[in-house]
Amino acid sequence: MEEIKHGQSKLYIGESEDMPKAEITFQKDTNSNLIVDHTFVSDELRGQGIAGQLVEAMVNYAKQEGVKLLPECSYAKRYIEKHNLHDILA
Repeated sequence: MEEIKHGQSKLYIGESEDMPKAEITFQKDTNSNLIVDHTFVSDELRGQGIAGQLVEAMVNYAKQEGVKLLPECSYAKRYIEKHNLHDILA
């Protein structure tokens, strides 16, 4: 499993936050909930479940911070629904 790192408004995989191999990005809303707006996985990492790992890491991060998620990213939204993670939704 690739190491997931915390960046500014993102969780990512790769050497550099500016050039990630994979990432899930978010913004805080006025209630400090996290709006998940984008998921990206490079061609070299596709097919390894990385996007799902990023969503799981985002869920865990939100729980640690005591906030909820508002998934605008279609992948994150489907993943949360498929895996019955509704308790994390705002």
